[in-house]
Amino acid sequence: MVDPSVDFASAGALVADLTERRISAAELTEHAIARIERLDGSLNAVVVRDFDHARTAAREADAALVRGERKPLLGVPITIKESYDIAGLPKTWGMPWFKDWRSETDAVAVARLKAAGAIVLGKTNVPFALADWQSYNDVYGTTNNPWALDRTPGGSSGGSAVSVAAGYVPLEMGSDIGGSLRAPAHYCGVYSHKPSRGVVPGRGQVPPGVFGGTPDLPVIGPLARNVADLELAFGLVAGPDIIEAAGTRIALPPPRHERMREYRVLVLDTHPLLEADRAMRAALERLAHRIRAQGAYVATESPLVPDLVALGRAFAGLLMPVISARLPAERLAEMTAEASAFSPDDDTPAAWVARACVATHREWLVADAARVRAAYRWHELFREFDVVLFPPMPTPAFFQDQSEIRNRTIDIDGTPHPYNDQMFYASLATAPGLPATTAPIERSETGLPIGVQIIGPFLEDHTTLRFAGLLEEAFGGFTPPPEYA
Repeated sequence: MVDPSVDFASAGALVADLTERRISAAELTEHAIARIERLDGSLNAVVVRDFDHARTAAREADAALVRGERKPLLGVPITIKESYDIAGLPKTWGMPWFKDWRSETDAVAVARLKAAGAIVLGKTNVPFALADWQSYNDVYGTTNNPWALDRTPGGSSGGSAVSVAAGYVPLEMGSDIGGSLRAPAHYCGVYSHKPSRGVVPGRGQVPPGVFGGTPDLPVIGPLARNVADLELAFGLVAGPDIIEAAGTRIALPPPRHERMREYRVLVLDTHPLLEADRAMRAALERLAHRIRAQGAYVATESPLVPDLVALGRAFAGLLMPVISARLPAERLAEMTAEASAFSPDDDTPAAWVARACVATHREWLVADAARVRAAYRWHELFREFDVVLFPPMPTPAFFQDQSEIRNRTIDIDGTPHPYNDQMFYASLATAPGLPATTAPIERSETGLPIGVQIIGPFLEDHTTLRFAGLLEEAFGGFTPPPEYA
């Protein structure tokens, strides 16, 4: 019988157990499958199950281990976000017209994880077109948060975060454009890493029938229950794709510092376009005090911070063309009508979003120029600071809401605000392509996880990962949801 402690063991610990033959890959895989079959009825995270192939891969991993082969994830079960290509498995992006579509090959990241010995159990749920901070669709239904089933697990990597938080697997691969790694990690109390733009190839994490990867805003990255596993997975999937490999290599700098007291930290607790709620701001304030008590330099303001309103406007102009490109023609026609309803001098977030859905290339270039200006501003700021701490989202996990997305609101301390304005919490890191590691820091008065977004300089992913590790060492990290512990 498998020791239940493996449910929340790290990938590193499982590799050690497998190497020392304290457990077999077949036993570990069967245990993970049984846990999914027992618990996932209420969570609905693992929506594509490839258990027979996983069992075969586990037997092959055991044979390799007996031969003395050693790989970083040999025999470790994982799951993968539904939006990735996995040969022979369906990929829909939550869009019903793709329910019979099958991938012919593995995404680059999937192939790299398999080459490292990982055993893929299946794929996890996403929202329609990956365009929500909830994870439900007409193909696979609704995924629920293990901390509170009536709350969102986040999106678009919602099923990914649940698979890790509920103890199914130690590692997952998600993606992020508008907070799709950061929001689920925050809502479910796990870790995620949004890499710097261009570090991890996205080929194979695109809508069905599309080749390659989107090189601009979207990135792919791992989720885990501890920082060591994040670093392990990130190291395995990072590196140029086949076209760039002839003349490109990834040589990311080491962390700026190894000890908490050496870090210069800027804490920003809200966004000028949508104020974070009291729970989030109070959690960031407490974290700032704890970090300062560890000897780090902590500031809560700086004249070097880019104009976050201008950056938000630019982000809307860059993000919405990517989102709208995935939608059917009839929805685009509706968006065109919605955009025309705003007067030319309307300078509100709702107008930015509507116009950007039907933007011209010239308008996209204007937004891109603003993004570049902000990127250089961040570069100057990171000469004075090592990391910026910021809420991943303006609230802890909110109640599930499947009403028409254009009509939704998000409650901030009792006041409703436009639902889509939450996108601006992703803009700080996404628009300029900065790395952002999300780490759990505490829980709200209602018991919901609260995380922090650790943003760092471009290509200095190891600095944000190391700082997350220091938080974990000093203050603790992941705790299992009580109903699944």
